[in-house]
Formats: sequence, C-alpha cells, structure tokens
Amino acid sequence: MARFDLTDAEWAVLEPLLPAQPRRGGQWRDHRQVINGICWVKRTGSPWRDMPERYGPWKTSHERFRRWAADGTWTRLKQQVVALAEADGDIDWDAQVDSTVVRAHQHAAGARKGGSTKDSQARQGLGRSRGGLTTKVHTMADGRGRSLATRITPGQASDTKQLVPLLDQIAVTRPGGVGRPRKRPDSLTADKAYSSKANRAALRARKIAAVIPERADQKANRTRKGSSGGRPPDFDTSAYTHRNQVERGFGRRKHWRGLATRYDKLIESYEATLDLIEMLDWLRAVPDHTP
Repeated sequence: MARFDLTDAEWAVLEPLLPAQPRRGGQWRDHRQVINGICWVKRTGSPWRDMPERYGPWKTSHERFRRWAADGTWTRLKQQVVALAEADGDIDWDAQVDSTVVRAHQHAAGARKGGSTKDSQARQGLGRSRGGLTTKVHTMADGRGRSLATRITPGQASDTKQLVPLLDQIAVTRPGGVGRPRKRPDSLTADKAYSSKANRAALRARKIAAVIPERADQKANRTRKGSSGGRPPDFDTSAYTHRNQVERGFGRRKHWRGLATRYDKLIESYEATLDLIEMLDWLRAVPDHTP
C-alpha cells in the first residue's frame, strides 16, 4: 500500500459516507480502489494515463472524479467529515485566514481556449501574477490549520475582499444534525492584508473577536485625525503568535502536487481537488495536545 492510500481507519470513517451502488446497470468498481487511484494522481501530479495498474483502469478513476466533481459529492464528503469532527469536539473555533498562490500548468492554461478574454480566464480562477498564469486559494481554517471554508480566485485578486465571503461559506452541521449549522468562529486571526474598516465592521457585527494588526498607513491616518480618529483596535499579541497554523495547513496540503501546481483546466475540477485533499487533511489530523 502506498503511503498516501487510505488506511483501514480512514476507510472506516469514509465508507458509510460514500454513494451507494446504483440499483440498475453494472456495479461500480470498488470505491476504495478508485479513490486510492485518484489520490495517487493528485499526490504525484502525474497524468491519469500513468496511474499504476493496481488501482484499476485509469479511465474509471478519472470518470468518477469528474462525475463526483460535477454533482458536488467531493464537497459533501468534506462537509460530512468536518461535521464528524464537530461532533467529537475536535474543531478549534479560534479561526485563521490566509491565502496562497499556485502556478497554473500548461494543462490548466488550456482553459483559455474558446475564450481568451480576461473575463473567461477569471471565471476559471486564472489570472496574471508573478509573471504567469496563477490561481489564488483563500482559506479560513480552524485553530489547527484545517480548512473550514475555501475560495478560488485569479492570482492577482486581493485578499481583503475575500474575508466576508469566506465567513458566509462556513456552515458546520451540529452534532446529531439538530439545529442550525454553526457559522460563527469564536475569534479570527489574520495579517494586515485583512485590516480594512469594512472587515472589522463585519466581524464586530457578527460578534467575532478580531486579532488583526493595523497597517502603517491606517495608524498614521488615525494619528493625523487626533481625537476624531478613534481608539486603536484591540490587538492580542499572544494570540497572533499562533497564526502560523493556517500556513502549516497550506504546507501539509501542498505536499500534494495536484494542489501545489494547478493541472486542472476547469475550476470545477480544481475545487474538487481541493475538497478531496482538505477532506483527507481532516481525516489524517494528529490529535491536538495543546493545553
């Protein structure tokens, strides 16, 4: 078994959540074998045709990955795994937010065919930054760096405008499915890129404690206004020192070459790649021993 194949413990959690065999027609190839094949492709960044024979026909894995991307199965599986973590009290609701830029491979650049305009590229989450086509992955993570919400934008998109959409995307099912999903973290830690007045106002309205430093120009502007500039926002230095958890989460997930470099041409497929890898990040989380 390859080191990135599903273990027996992981399969025991995932198997009850998978779609059932169709009632009519032929039987699906074993889910575990197919998912392991998909993981091999996404972990190595190899073409589907190079998938080892032990995982079965490469077309089967490719078609199932695309089918589940189209019908939202990967997203649903990730949401259910996160809900299981909430039921176990395993989510650290002191959230963190950040983004990372991934370079688009020439295969992903094929999304320009049939429409080379900037709008058509933007719809596929492709943009120009750092000298080439890139995609930016915005993530709101729990206090251990595991994704609660993820958004994809072109590489040149600003971070600050993604904070509220990420908050709106959080919806973790309560234990037993009783009541409304949980949508509000206890606190949010972010860097200066998210320190706009609009973001701080949105966090206050949702009663979320913000741990975000001010930019130098914001401090200077407040000082220039004197008493009318208002008081500086509260800032917990000790809490900010733990902000590296979201960056560590990116580091873990970027071990998967299919995420660290975008090979998927369509945004739908790349979102499914993110859902798969983020789901496995939750399944493979090391227990938290922080006092």
